[in-house]
Parts: sequence; C-alpha cells; structure tokens
Amino acid sequence: MIRSALYMLWLIITIIPFGFAVMLTSVFASGKPVYRVAVSWLTLMTVSSRWICGVKYRVQGMENLPDASSMEPVILCPKHQSTWETFALPGLMPHPLAYVFKKELLKIPFFGWSMAQMDMVHIDRSKRADAWNKVAEQGQALMDKGTWIIMFPEGTRGVRGGKGNYKSGASRLAIATGASLVPIAVTSGRCWPRRSFRLRPGIIDVSIASPIPSAGREQNELMKEVETWIEAEMRRLDPEAYA
Repeated sequence: MIRSALYMLWLIITIIPFGFAVMLTSVFASGKPVYRVAVSWLTLMTVSSRWICGVKYRVQGMENLPDASSMEPVILCPKHQSTWETFALPGLMPHPLAYVFKKELLKIPFFGWSMAQMDMVHIDRSKRADAWNKVAEQGQALMDKGTWIIMFPEGTRGVRGGKGNYKSGASRLAIATGASLVPIAVTSGRCWPRRSFRLRPGIIDVSIASPIPSAGREQNELMKEVETWIEAEMRRLDPEAYA
C-alpha cells in the first residue's frame, strides 16, 4: 500500500509539468512532436510502476506487427483490465496510436487537457450516430497518416478472469476503412486491478496476435474471431484467473 501510494503521488507530481509541456508544444507544433512528449510521460509511468511497485512485463508477438515503415491501416483491440495498458501500449508500438474515448475524460486536469491537444478521437456516447460518423471520419484520416487506432472491444475495464461484452465498433471501423484488426491479450489485472489504486508486484504478460484482414468480412463475425483469440490467449497466459 505504501509503494502504491508513492506511485500515485509520483504520477500526480509528474503529470503537471508534462501536461504543461504538451500544451506548450502544441502551441508551436502539432502531430508527432506533441505525441512524443505525451508518450514520454506514459513510458515514465510504465517504468516507474516497475521501480516503485515491482510491476514487470514481458511481450510476445511483436514480430506479428507491421514495421514502422508500413502504412498498412491497423486497429489494435486489447483486453482491458486496468490503467496499465493505456500507459504501456503507446510506448511499445512502432506507430503512433490514437485512442477512441468518451469526451468526459477531457475534463481531467492536465491529463485530459493534454489529450485534447493530440490527434485522438473523443466522442459523445449520448449521440450514437454522430459518434460513429466521427470515429469513421477521423479514424480514416488518422490511419491515412500512419497512425494506428486503438479501441478496447469490451469498452470498459473488466475484472481479472472475467469477460465483458465484445462490441463490434472496431470491426465495423475496420471494414469501413480496410484496416486489419490486431487482438492483444493483456494480464494487467494480475498486478493492477480495475478501480483500485493498489499495484501488486508481479509480471504482466502482453501477447500480440497476427493482424486479421477485414476485407470481405461481416462485422459481428470478425469481432467474434477477435474475441475467441483474446479469451483463449488470456486463459493460456493467466490460468489461475480462470480456474
């Protein structure tokens, strides 16, 4: 608990100067320079969770991803159990990422203000038709520039060993834009449970599948393939949670 409290204190202390840095950078530049400043803080938080709380990680399947020079449109579909993957994935991926998230997050001091300066897709969930049009339009524009979209299929963080309702938003966007879907299994609930400020020492496994092409596919059937891979891989990586 003491180490978790120190980590949270460190998070609050560091997000203020980094938030100012993002907003200042956005005055003089846009796109990648702003993104790099933001990712440097996210990477610091990932590294700090190891230094302070003993949260380590290991990644398998990086070779399945298109390399940094590829302009192939990609939508990442990670398992979502904690805040850890939102911090870690931008620093791990060979392309800039754009999250699709609810606009309410923009109100969070420094964190939300920084996100507002970046090329992300923030939506109003109460206006579903408008939200989808914005996701499709901005998603296409971002992927045309080499940015990958990241969408959590279950929508919100789930409990370790649980399975949420896999929504077809990512597969619908993939079909509309010709992008491939990349399922990702993440066992972050093992060390940082949802709705908890307590981080436990341990190892988080990240497993990346080969891209699944969307051409000629139906959105529900495509998302079912993503779900099947993720849930089978989660059981392989974290069998204790599914006993």
